[in-house]
This record gives sequence, structure tokens and C-alpha cells, in this order.
Amino acid sequence: MRVNRHERIVVDLAIDPEELKRLYRGTSRTVVARARDGRLIQFPAQALRSHVMAHGVRGVFVLHVTDRRLTTLQRVV
Repeated sequence: MRVNRHERIVVDLAIDPEELKRLYRGTSRTVVARARDGRLIQFPAQALRSHVMAHGVRGVFVLHVTDRRLTTLQRVV
């Protein structure tokens, strides 16, 4: 029987509008961030779409990951 491994990873993001443009133009499709526990995390830029504001993406986010795949990205602050 396979057990799904679920974890929550907390990251602080500060991505300016110019960097977001590069992400959405396709020159980079992934975001790389340092988690609060020190791990280097990589996830699809597409996951940020609902969190984009005029000043870019800023805040504390929780990545919900199951079996090493991002299931949700939630802004908490």
C-alpha cells in the first residue's frame, strides 16, 4: 500500500513586476525560493497567477506538497 506524503513548506516571496513578466513570457517557467527551513524549493510559476498584485507578488506563502508535487499555494500574510 502506498502512503501519500504531505508536507507544508513556508516561503517568503518578494517578486517584482519585471521578474513576473519574465516568468509569464516563458523565459523562466519555475520559481526558485528558499524555504524558511533552509531548503531550496522549486515550483511552477503558474501557481502564482492568483496572487499577482500591481507591486508583484509579496508575502508569506504555504506550499502544500503531496508526493513532491505542489497541490496548493496559499498566501498567509
